[in-house]
Amino acid sequence: AYVEPTLAGAQPGERFQFERLGYFVVDPDSTDKRLVFNRTVTLKDTWAKLQKAGKVE
Repeated sequence: AYVEPTLAGAQPGERFQFERLGYFVVDPDSTDKRLVFNRTVTLKDTWAKLQKAGKVE
């Protein structure tokens, strides 16, 4: 996946929100060349639930 260039300097333990995906923390096993992000919290997808129920077009 591609991320903003500003994340190149992310340090282990730093937290970020990736839009529409959830909250992530930088893994301690990350390196300068390979960042690893672990999801800590997912975001609710209420829009999909409303579409299934037929409440939105």
